[in-house]
Amino acid sequence: MSRLRIFDDGTPDAPRLSTDDHAAMARELATIGVAFEQWEASAPVRPGDTPEAIMEAYRADIDRLVAERGFRSVDVVSIAPDNPQREAMRGKFLDEHFHKEDEVRFFVAGSGLFSLHVDGKVYEVLCEAGDLIAVPDSTTHWFDMGPEPSFIAIRFFTEPDGWVGHFTGTDIAQRFPRYEKGQALQ
Repeated sequence: MSRLRIFDDGTPDAPRLSTDDHAAMARELATIGVAFEQWEASAPVRPGDTPEAIMEAYRADIDRLVAERGFRSVDVVSIAPDNPQREAMRGKFLDEHFHKEDEVRFFVAGSGLFSLHVDGKVYEVLCEAGDLIAVPDSTTHWFDMGPEPSFIAIRFFTEPDGWVGHFTGTDIAQRFPRYEKGQALQ
């Protein structure tokens, strides 16, 4: 189940707010410029479907977002728990960083945990199948796909090199809970 928790950045064990209500999540995230939406496929999506079939199932929403935001490319990424590079892939974005373009992800299947560090608060967003999150460029954040990553996501890009992570060098991400699928995120 999707969830938003908001913490003061100095108190990772005491959320100020916790909600799994999609409308409330979208309202709270909008206050910091983050878009949060739910999409439904126009046709069934099955494990093993091609990226083209997956994108076709969400064509109306993809086309709307591309028109609204001027994205130049869209792709599908799929990560499975048995991926031999899973530890390196998980570790790549566990530290606080930002990008020089919006980070926009739609979860077709599976889940991941985005933690956004904005104005002295951490907004922890558990995204699951059907969720789209759009993190504005230069927003500091980290992403945790868990120790056994399992997701399919549609990614949106403006520039081919715009999604490079620029790391802040802080230790804030290490002070907040990691995403361990199958365990309750209290």
